[in-house]
Amino acid sequence: MGALIQLLGSSLLVLLLSGCVGSSQQASRQALDAAHDSFQAVKESADVLRSAPKDVIRAGESLARADRLSNYWGSADDVNHYAYLSQRYSDIARQNSALSLNQERAAKLELERQRLQLALREAKLLSVQEQSNWLEQMVSLVTSETERGLVMTLGDVLFDAGQANLKASANRTVLKLVQFLQLNPRRVVRVEGYTDSRGDKLENLELSRKRAQTVADVLVDLGIDSKRIEVQGHGESFPVAENASVRGRAQNRRVEIVFSDEQGRLGALR
Repeated sequence: MGALIQLLGSSLLVLLLSGCVGSSQQASRQALDAAHDSFQAVKESADVLRSAPKDVIRAGESLARADRLSNYWGSADDVNHYAYLSQRYSDIARQNSALSLNQERAAKLELERQRLQLALREAKLLSVQEQSNWLEQMVSLVTSETERGLVMTLGDVLFDAGQANLKASANRTVLKLVQFLQLNPRRVVRVEGYTDSRGDKLENLELSRKRAQTVADVLVDLGIDSKRIEVQGHGESFPVAENASVRGRAQNRRVEIVFSDEQGRLGALR
């Protein structure tokens, strides 16, 4: 009887150990799969490879070691350790890449801001007659008069595809807009962003808001009081052309500047 109990106890212990080993191996496999997914993502990102190559290399080396330990019956703890290291290096690579891109963007925006401010200071030296000419040029840029008031359109060519940053080619138009607002201190504007109908509707709405906000931020950087500026994004709503053609979609991707009257009254919202 005692021998039978001992045998049953041994069998139960073997089963418990087998279950623990199986559970541990499953956890290791999940950690390894997650590390593979993270490494694949950073390896395929040109921005990450350019900004954080050393971290990507470390992620690959740690992942290779985890794979070797997994294939040659290394301990689950060792596999988990190197899989974790690989995933952390991948995360660090992404973070360093995002930081580097933000710094590059900030430096580019600061350079453009300085150029615009320099041009604006030069423009302030113009005579009254020349300033009047600026106003006439500004009015000539207004594309239409609607029930919302005078509307000037900044076309899609002033932005990179899918991006919210203004190109350098927008400087001339922005400077004229700033001059107009300086010469007409009682006027306010509403900056409205629009997209074509391609892509996700919510993403288009967010992109339209970002583009409108970018224009507003540039105006504020150049001395226009933020209280004189409203910002709205309409996404793919209110197209001015059909979206079936390349030309029509380009017309729909735009930022519109809506001007108030001389008393600062804006037209009704859309």
